[in-house]
Amino acid sequence: MGIRILYLMFVRLAGWMALLARSSASKDAELLVLRHEVAMLRRQNPKPGLDWADRAVLAALARLLPRPLRIGRLVSSDTLLRSWLRRLVRWRWTYPRRGGRPAVDVKVAMLIEQLARENPGWGYKRIQGELPGLGIQVGASTVRRVLKRLRIPPAPQRSRTTAG
Repeated sequence: MGIRILYLMFVRLAGWMALLARSSASKDAELLVLRHEVAMLRRQNPKPGLDWADRAVLAALARLLPRPLRIGRLVSSDTLLRSWLRRLVRWRWTYPRRGGRPAVDVKVAMLIEQLARENPGWGYKRIQGELPGLGIQVGASTVRRVLKRLRIPPAPQRSRTTAG
């Protein structure tokens, strides 16, 4: 994307350099044609889609105009700043973040499942209490989350299904 913008800026600068060599009458005629084209386009589409390079060039050139002519332009320097700020905020809130607790190891999840299936009367806290004897430290909420993900019901419901 950065190379494309630089290329577009270079093409526009080259066009401006060629413009310096033209006569004043030629420039005035082109200006009238361009103003008429802009008026026609504004009637057809009051909000044209501009890319970032277009906005930057228009805002920079508009700064060269006298204040009365700046009003009503497609892009102002304030518009460019708002666009940049919106992009910055969007990037900040969509930037991938790392954090939170690490995932439960698959072996630990399998052991929790085995304990729950072999001992239908054991609840989350009982399974959690047995795990330190096996060298594993997890919280009761972790045991509950693992069993819920495996669709294993709580202990009272497990003991009913096993007995019945």
